[in-house]
Amino acid sequence: MIKINNKKLAKFLGFKAVRLLILLIVIAAISFIMIQLSPIDPVKAYLGQRIVSQEQVAIIGEYWGTNLSLAERVMGWLQTLATGSMGFSLIYRVPVTEVIVQKFTASLTLMVVSWVISAVVGFGLGVIAGAKEGSFADKAIKTYCYILQSTPTFWIGLVFLMVFSVYLGWFPIGLSVPIGQLSDTVTFWQWLYRLILPAITLSIVGIASLTMYTRDKLISVKRSDYFLFAQARGESFWGIIKNHGIRNILLPAITIQFLSFNELFGGTILVEQVFAYPGIGQATVAAGLRSDVPLLLGIVIISAIFVFMGNFFADLIYQYVDPRLRSEDDE
Repeated sequence: MIKINNKKLAKFLGFKAVRLLILLIVIAAISFIMIQLSPIDPVKAYLGQRIVSQEQVAIIGEYWGTNLSLAERVMGWLQTLATGSMGFSLIYRVPVTEVIVQKFTASLTLMVVSWVISAVVGFGLGVIAGAKEGSFADKAIKTYCYILQSTPTFWIGLVFLMVFSVYLGWFPIGLSVPIGQLSDTVTFWQWLYRLILPAITLSIVGIASLTMYTRDKLISVKRSDYFLFAQARGESFWGIIKNHGIRNILLPAITIQFLSFNELFGGTILVEQVFAYPGIGQATVAAGLRSDVPLLLGIVIISAIFVFMGNFFADLIYQYVDPRLRSEDDE
């Protein structure tokens, strides 16, 4: 049973909260400055081809604060953010918070399913490759991982679309619901059927790195003294792998998987574009192309929090699950 020191936990959580606060302030300021220094005029991008007078352009610029100095705009954005508001989306015409909640909820399902698939498949392939070091299976898995690491995610998605959707017709071309049907009327199986191909594509992002890491760690365990001693006692090879190998590499593998949240979020943006999946990825691209500054900044903040939580859970696992660290703290 895991013993948790309340004082140590409070100190740990407080330290992480301060780090998160500083991180958000720095990222918000830097992101806002970079967007404001962009050569794209948000007012002109918003108006597009509409013919309006210079007075109307000036009114819109004054409403958005583009007539203020850069320092005033940065301070105004940070003050707005401190109140819990992220502004008003120029594309969706609703508060940025509502857009992010709606879009991120759809993306979170896709990311969770993909994250679980990559964890199970990546860890399993890593164990097989490490246990059968130098065999045909090991070489095949390594070749597969090298190909995955050098292949862009969007290209894999396009290949899957052409093969499984266009040529074979096994899956729909895209979208999370059938065309002409409301999301409230979609059944679970209809939703799952359209989630399979994007989820598999996104899961490929994390399989290669986890597989290679798990393989290397298991090979190190196989060369350790206690592994050789277990073999000398007559234990079966796969029994040693199960009782000694997997138990020693599982915790680092879980930690690596949590640290891959940044790759997961970045891959989501590309996958959602390929499969026309209405999530945070499509909202990010739309905000960037149409200069929806409030929405784009809100997504940057949410993505920073998402990646930070991955690092937070990784640190938490090592602090309260690793028996070596617990024993050191108890002493």
